[in-house]
Amino acid sequence: MLRILHVLGGLSLGGAETMVMNLYRKIDRTKIQFDFVIHTEEHQEYYDEVLSLGGKIYSFPPFNGKNVLKLKNIWNTFFESHREYKILHSHVRSYASLYIPIAKKYGLKTIIHSHSTSNGAGVASIVKRLMQYPLRFQADYLMACSNEAGRWLYGEKACLKPNYLFLPNAIDTEKYRYSKETAGEYRKKLGIENKFVIGHVGRFHEAKNHMFLLDVFAEVCAKRSDAMLLLVGDGNLREKIEEKIRALGLKNRVILTGNRRDVPQLLQAMDVFAFPSLWEGLPMTVVEAQAAGLPCFVSDRVTKDVDTSELIVRLPIDSPNEWADAILNSALKRSDAIPNIKRAGFDVNDAATHLAEFYCSIGGCDGKIYYET
Repeated sequence: MLRILHVLGGLSLGGAETMVMNLYRKIDRTKIQFDFVIHTEEHQEYYDEVLSLGGKIYSFPPFNGKNVLKLKNIWNTFFESHREYKILHSHVRSYASLYIPIAKKYGLKTIIHSHSTSNGAGVASIVKRLMQYPLRFQADYLMACSNEAGRWLYGEKACLKPNYLFLPNAIDTEKYRYSKETAGEYRKKLGIENKFVIGHVGRFHEAKNHMFLLDVFAEVCAKRSDAMLLLVGDGNLREKIEEKIRALGLKNRVILTGNRRDVPQLLQAMDVFAFPSLWEGLPMTVVEAQAAGLPCFVSDRVTKDVDTSELIVRLPIDSPNEWADAILNSALKRSDAIPNIKRAGFDVNDAATHLAEFYCSIGGCDGKIYYET
């Protein structure tokens, strides 16, 4: 059994966490097992599922800039007492340059995985950038969810080297296939029957640009009285988003679902998908929305790696009115994009097999690799 040690911030419903869990469910667990170092004490959404799949979870303190020596000691002690690990796969960038050399000292092969194209703004982003720079030289393998995310974290030259790997954020496509019955059931549950529903899935974070989306929706409402906005997700900007909803007089036109495990079904209840992000790595939600057959209106700042079908309309983040007109006047209709998504390499069964073969090639495991059906 080859045990892979994944490093994450937590086990919430975030993009990186969901990507890892999608692969974990499908990977051949008779040959490969995932264990996790997380940086929270919270019992988050994927915690119990990890345990049910046979994974182990270790909770470390989050990096705060002042606990460098403490964390170095924790990592050294951990690897000293856990010699079973041959591969470390880190999805954390902020302080990975501190523990990757420690992992290598204990003989682990190391992978750093880029899931974003920005650190945000302010002094903290500069510090993160400085700490992330050595990763391109330290890690044995550089992985990215999109080529843009790879170039952003590692630089152009590093992405041309043989140790650079592109692993798209794959999904279980059949879970998202459109069902008229499911759509009707969820519309009834949500009280949005006979409505024109614009949807968005994502954490309430600056990158997702919810404030702009609300401005877009206000323009839509001025032109269409049956419009509803369905926001799936949660986060530290929830209060500000709720304030803006009230300020725009949209309280009865916007539904906040919070974090949900039934995203495939919620996508069925939407008519279009709007995604005006300021930055992204490779947003799985855009691929999922296409799998559900939704016309997708996407910021031109999102990587084109997600353009797997003709359901994508790209728009600059300049004018809410331009977005509203594009949504209301589009000739796009719901259609089956799943064959295109599979051809583009976003099917999780294929991705899990390829990842397992890669792990085995660098860590060693015997026998043919299968994925879970």
